[in-house]
Amino acid sequence: FVQRGVYEEFLKEFVKQAKLMKVGDPMNDDTTVGGTISEDHARKVLGYIESARSEGATVACGGERVIVEGDCAGGWYLSPAILTDCTDGMKAVKEEIFGAVAAVLVFDTEEEALERANNTDFGLAAGVFTKDVTRAHRVVNKLEAGTTYINTFNLAPAELPFGGYKMSGIGRENGLAAIEHYTQYKTVYVEMNDVDCGPLFQED
Repeated sequence: FVQRGVYEEFLKEFVKQAKLMKVGDPMNDDTTVGGTISEDHARKVLGYIESARSEGATVACGGERVIVEGDCAGGWYLSPAILTDCTDGMKAVKEEIFGAVAAVLVFDTEEEALERANNTDFGLAAGVFTKDVTRAHRVVNKLEAGTTYINTFNLAPAELPFGGYKMSGIGRENGLAAIEHYTQYKTVYVEMNDVDCGPLFQED
């Protein structure tokens, strides 16, 4: 969701940066977009893009197979796609694609953005970019997502719990939360002196 007042400027820069991303061998330091896990999944991602187009969205850039030579020949690599003219009800907006596809939607007010962002069956991660840190904390506190970011995105340090809300998963990876998931606790009380069971009866 992009605020209406900065939408045009944001979209222009967003498309520019997406086109500069290098698709290729993930072992190369200058690669920013690796391959999809399989041909089946690549076709699924492309299907989401076609679905969005059929529902009225515009593909501002990307969304095509990229042929990579060398050790990665034959792999399924897709150029990052940006979808505009989207609506909240589109399949590519409502579902988790797990591919390099971004749907850009416009909002006017903070309350509207929160309502629309939370109107989903999923909640893996969410982020807010703003110069107003107070507003950022207010918004992320209301976002229904397992991981929230302020002025950054897509970080997952091993010491912090990672997981989703709603249909984006149960439980957490990483951090102490993950250790506790595999831990069964047992409590043992040991009395080293006379047994004190408290007042069992009242003397006259």
